[in-house]
Amino acid sequence: MPIERSAGAVVFRKEKGNISYLLLHYQAGHWDFPKGNIERGEKMEETVKREIKEETGIEDIEFIPGFKETIKYSYFRPKGEIKVPSEARGSYFRPKGEIKVPSEARGSYEREGKTIFKTVVFFLVETKTREIKLSREHKDFEWTPFKEALIKLTHKNAKETLKKVNNFLRKYSEK
Repeated sequence: MPIERSAGAVVFRKEKGNISYLLLHYQAGHWDFPKGNIERGEKMEETVKREIKEETGIEDIEFIPGFKETIKYSYFRPKGEIKVPSEARGSYFRPKGEIKVPSEARGSYEREGKTIFKTVVFFLVETKTREIKLSREHKDFEWTPFKEALIKLTHKNAKETLKKVNNFLRKYSEK
């Protein structure tokens, strides 16, 4: 079974003493946190910075030390859906006619029509930026408080990650 390794972050901001979490509405329909595949030679933290910038335009992030959460899951990538490299990273389209596959992207193309085992490591980052510049792989975004975010997140593993973040931040702020 092919394996994908990704990294992402739960992004939060404080405003007037209240914490809001950034949720992204992906084109596939689900709500989740920013994340993406780790590129060859990249450290996880570099992936997080790159993905957050590509997906949201946010550049001012500060990693909160002591939080790292790993989730694992499998998904099926149907034949005919091809992952587009860099300029449209993470978006999917159905090709017409012949396609030339760049050598650096062949791994993604070779996985079509297969079940993929995915590991994602989430970090916790804070930003002061409110304005978002969404990438084409997203339909919408929301800055939302914990309880609303818990309802809006689509996947159980994302909800569990958010609960761990919320507990961590409560303990972290007490220090």
